[in-house]
Amino acid sequence: MPLLLDVTPLRASPAYRRLYAGFTLSNVGSQMSTVAIGLQVYAVTGSTAAVGLVGVFALVPLVVMGLYGGALLDHHDRRIVALIAQCVAWSASIACAVQAFAGNTNVWVLYAVTAVWSGGFAVSSPARQSIYPRLLPTELLPAANALSVTAMYTAMTVGPLLAGYLVGWAGFPAAYTVDAILTTAAVAGLVSLHPIPPGAVGADPPTTRPGLRSVWDGLAFLGTRPNVRMTFVADLIAMILAQPSVLFPAAGAVILGGGAQTVGTLAAAGAVGGIVAMALSGPLGAVVHQGRAVLVSILGWGVSVAGFGIALLGAGHAMSRELALALACASQVLAGGCDSVSAVFRNTILQAATPDQLRGRLQGIFIVVVAGGPRLGQLLAGAAAVWIGEGTTALAGGLACLAGIALCWRLSPGFVRYDATDPTP
Repeated sequence: MPLLLDVTPLRASPAYRRLYAGFTLSNVGSQMSTVAIGLQVYAVTGSTAAVGLVGVFALVPLVVMGLYGGALLDHHDRRIVALIAQCVAWSASIACAVQAFAGNTNVWVLYAVTAVWSGGFAVSSPARQSIYPRLLPTELLPAANALSVTAMYTAMTVGPLLAGYLVGWAGFPAAYTVDAILTTAAVAGLVSLHPIPPGAVGADPPTTRPGLRSVWDGLAFLGTRPNVRMTFVADLIAMILAQPSVLFPAAGAVILGGGAQTVGTLAAAGAVGGIVAMALSGPLGAVVHQGRAVLVSILGWGVSVAGFGIALLGAGHAMSRELALALACASQVLAGGCDSVSAVFRNTILQAATPDQLRGRLQGIFIVVVAGGPRLGQLLAGAAAVWIGEGTTALAGGLACLAGIALCWRLSPGFVRYDATDPTP
């Protein structure tokens, strides 16, 4: 059994390789801007709750365009839809740089730019995931998913670290400008693709229009597939109840010290965990009970977030700030490793159980869940931190996540028994 990350998809398909490289670079820039926007909002307002509101303004376009964009992908050339959406996200990156160079101190400008970027991302991300199965044979999809998660966590390592140091060294304009430059790589990767019309090769074109009925058809399909549905439910429990990222600015500015560098380090620590897990992801292809693996991974996420809360509560009291920072980073490393394994199996279950003519809509729902859940979690954690403090918020969230997944395990025996060799959606 191979131990290391399987890179066969990169060798097998030049088109996949170009698309993968473009989005990997673009994701580095996106992670830089995500951290920089949080830092800029906190610098202007001094409020964790205001940082949490960034997630609210990202959520609405994410939900609307994730659902409707998924329908567009199932009715139009996926390359063209993805290219338009990526250009929208690119324009938001450029706008971020412009407002920073102009010396903007109005958080509403940042909220508006976040909303535009979120709308573009909500379409471009599921487009990419629905294109990959058309570029690769089915047996290479688990390896491709592991590569995607590796790229995501690499971006989450490099991006926050670059953001932290660029903001500290040259200010917000530098971080946003680098993001805008890197995002051009994703545009180039999409331009290089051949047309990718919806539906299986040789199938009749879709007869319905990409409206509310089409979106409902995708939701109805999900309603009849309990194992696919449980991948979404489990992820929502983790991301809504135990979302520590909104607490990072306060941790760096007040609790642990170190400012922007500490924020970047905490964000990057989770990504390091994901990279290490994916570097050793060879055995994941042999896992048969993938639903059980999802639940175990999310239990690990809950433990890690609770550990982060303990670090914040102990800083300057039961432990030194240096020890607290080490524990906080270790907790984030564990969180990243657990989240990456969960992501591989959740996406593999979704791809294996969804016909191509519905893949865009299901990937749209997927992006609403995996990106929208953390936005809701940021709002909840930001509001809770105002009342009970950042440390208690993280500890309580981690424990709530453990309780929620334990309930899922008890109420969903079919998901626990899910067999990848004979998938039952």
